[in-house]
Amino acid sequence: MKRIHLLLFLAAGLLSSSPLSAEGFLKGKILRLSTGSRISEQGGSDFGISLSGISTGNSISLLSVERALEKAAEDKDIALVYLNTDHFSAGMAAAEEIRAGMVRCREKGKPVVAYGTSFGNGSYYLASAADRVFMNPKGDGTLSGLSSTQMFLKDLLDTLGVEIQLIRHGKFKSAGEMYIRNDISPENRLQYEKLLGSIWSSMVCEMSSSRGLEPDSLMRWIDRLEPTAPKDWEKYGLVDGLKYRDEMEQYLCHLFGTKDPSKLSVIGIDEYAGKVKNKGPRSKKVAVIYADGEIVRSGGSSDIVGETLSREIAKVRADSSVKAVVFRVNSPGGEVVAADMIRREIELLKKDKPVVASYGSYAASGGYLISAGCDSVFTDNSTLTGSIGVFGMIPSYGDAVKKHLHVNMVPIGTNVHSSMGSGIAPLSEEETAWYQNQIEGIYDDFVGVVCDGRGMTYDEVDALAQGRVWAGKDALEIGLADRRGTILDAIECAASLAGLDSYRLATYPEKKDPLKEFLSSGKEDKKPPLVKSLKPGFNAVARMDYFYIDPIRF
Repeated sequence: MKRIHLLLFLAAGLLSSSPLSAEGFLKGKILRLSTGSRISEQGGSDFGISLSGISTGNSISLLSVERALEKAAEDKDIALVYLNTDHFSAGMAAAEEIRAGMVRCREKGKPVVAYGTSFGNGSYYLASAADRVFMNPKGDGTLSGLSSTQMFLKDLLDTLGVEIQLIRHGKFKSAGEMYIRNDISPENRLQYEKLLGSIWSSMVCEMSSSRGLEPDSLMRWIDRLEPTAPKDWEKYGLVDGLKYRDEMEQYLCHLFGTKDPSKLSVIGIDEYAGKVKNKGPRSKKVAVIYADGEIVRSGGSSDIVGETLSREIAKVRADSSVKAVVFRVNSPGGEVVAADMIRREIELLKKDKPVVASYGSYAASGGYLISAGCDSVFTDNSTLTGSIGVFGMIPSYGDAVKKHLHVNMVPIGTNVHSSMGSGIAPLSEEETAWYQNQIEGIYDDFVGVVCDGRGMTYDEVDALAQGRVWAGKDALEIGLADRRGTILDAIECAASLAGLDSYRLATYPEKKDPLKEFLSSGKEDKKPPLVKSLKPGFNAVARMDYFYIDPIRF
């Protein structure tokens, strides 16, 4: 408790002794974190088609933002970092890492100012790291805590006549429960209460420390909905003042000793990040390999395709100029075979070079499997981690089709179980036992990988597994991760393990343009093989998270 009070005292001291009260103190440029672009893992172009039309846009990579903040902390030309949360979009884990970059700027004596018209849980968490936080006098803000709403579809499926058979190992493996239950299970409730509570507790402690507040006081205010109007936010010390946008301009002018906003020199984070040089010898590289998305055997640019990423990892292993690797994982899981392809290549890579894992928003199920064997694992407090478990979902929709569409489906096969997993009829007891056996084998293999990677016994991993998802903060305490840190921290660790004083960064795989990929789709395989011309049947394909019905061509 004494340490907490000391931290709060130091935070309050930083606020009171900030140079931002001195007129004309600052000389140089303002680095502005205010952009219409999203912040994503790899950055690049975004393209999507929906009922509302075609959407396009750009995103900047999280690594680029963090490197920009790292450079700004040391750059004499940058006098101040300015965050406008109204036009700043990032996920929770990304916000946590960007916040760490802002704190690093403050530690280096670089003042940070934040402004927002509206504040919510995530935006205020980010803004609270600043020396000064300002709010629009007519704005709004809500700190309400974290929540998760889950739907349960069993009653609807019963009405339709669709039966879902859930086969799993792991009492906490809950993703399939929405199809077989009409209410949350006790294990799932416990899991999410602990998960959300852990993440929110971390956020409250950091926000309180930055603002010189007691965490218990902040929690009490939130429960009472006491900070409502902007004047209340100022009263409770959550913001330092209320200013309209033009008043914020004048405040910045005041800091730089001018009355003319046009005299302020401002550079956006996108532009500044583009100026960060990738220095270091080409013969000494630290590679950042991205595993971002769902793990699949085949898919598009938003997926982790097992064979494709495996080839990229093999290419990095063969490249003698790459001395160390950071494996950046942002994945909720996926197909067993695809995940194991990647795991195997990481295993081989680790024999030749240090490999450090860095987690984004998710490192769950297959996402955890592919990285559990790395030399060191870095996570964010808010990363969804673990989910060491397996489940399968086999739908039976034959009765529903007959009832609603008046279509009778009659399976014909060569053997007793030829139509197993077709979805036409429920599984028999023998078929259910077969699937359960498959899942038990996958689970044992998964636990074994974690045992080897984390230096734990089967019983130790099994007690933490059972499909349970942990917040990164808790994953550190139970041994599923090693250190809390950003992707930059992971890069520094990998370079240190390789004994590198200077190095050049290289990223893999190359980010594809989704629009070009969409326009070029269908140009290949114009003459499909014979098996593609036959009528599709169905077969269940094993996944880390579930079995899904996938058309085969024979």
